[in-house]
Amino acid sequence: MRDIKRVVLKLSGEALAKDKGFGFDDDTIDLICENIKKARDKGLEIAIVVGGGNFWRGRSGQHIERATSDTIGMLGTVMNGLRVQDTLEKMGLETRLMTAINMQEVAEPYIRRRAVRHLEKGRIVIFAAGTGLPYFSTDTTASLRALEINADMILLGKKGTDGIYDKDPNQFDDAVKYEKLTYSEILQKRLKIMDSTATSLCMDNDMPILAFGIDNPENLVKIVEGKEIGTIVKENFDVR
Repeated sequence: MRDIKRVVLKLSGEALAKDKGFGFDDDTIDLICENIKKARDKGLEIAIVVGGGNFWRGRSGQHIERATSDTIGMLGTVMNGLRVQDTLEKMGLETRLMTAINMQEVAEPYIRRRAVRHLEKGRIVIFAAGTGLPYFSTDTTASLRALEINADMILLGKKGTDGIYDKDPNQFDDAVKYEKLTYSEILQKRLKIMDSTATSLCMDNDMPILAFGIDNPENLVKIVEGKEIGTIVKENFDVR
């Protein structure tokens, strides 16, 4: 990653819960944050987008309006952001939690120029509350924020897989892993690595993504060290 200076790390809520499926797994969060610190110590500017699936998913609200359900999910990402922030700061890192929904007693409001300035000063910035709007996933948030802060790449930490496969490797023994993909192929093959809105946004703006396994958080440091892991997604190369 010689040319990579600034990244957006997308963490799912489930990654923070590990096998519990709900809430927090303290040991897992500690390990993830330790490796974030190692990556930061190597000079990488890091912004984090956290999901909320360990508490609530918008589509889970079958008995309430979708917009209300999505808002509940956005609040779940704020809880995750606070949890990650606390652990990072206990490790001596300076952080800023920024939310797309105004809650100034808890976090800073998201302002693009301020976020960029925090990163330039070496702070880790955590983006929570999604885009602040219903019907948009945290995948889309990661894509949008990466473009807004001029990130060089999105690091997509996936739970239960070490990259992108042609089908679920946890269900099919003959699943084939892709080393490289274009966004067009993701959409054509309907590979559900990100939702279509997030994928299209990255494709239209040629924002690279590296999908890797977050079950082994040390992969984050391996990426910084230039080791080839996961699946790289771009639109300007041909896939064999």
